[in-house]
Amino acid sequence: MHVETVMIHVRFAPDGTVTEIGERPAAVPAQAWFNLLSLKATGPYQALAGGRGVFRLARSEIESLKGEVAA
Repeated sequence: MHVETVMIHVRFAPDGTVTEIGERPAAVPAQAWFNLLSLKATGPYQALAGGRGVFRLARSEIESLKGEVAA
């Protein structure tokens, strides 16, 4: 069985706050979505150079987390 893995790109401001993040529900601020992923995501997070990072998560996990914030 193939599990679709999605990369969620994160971009940070110089002060460490999140300015952009992928797969974010429209009603959720970028920082709040990052915080939720940091607390609840089971996939790895990788810090990158230049104020960037990436989560690697299963599509089903992303949809589940989106459901949590919509409730």
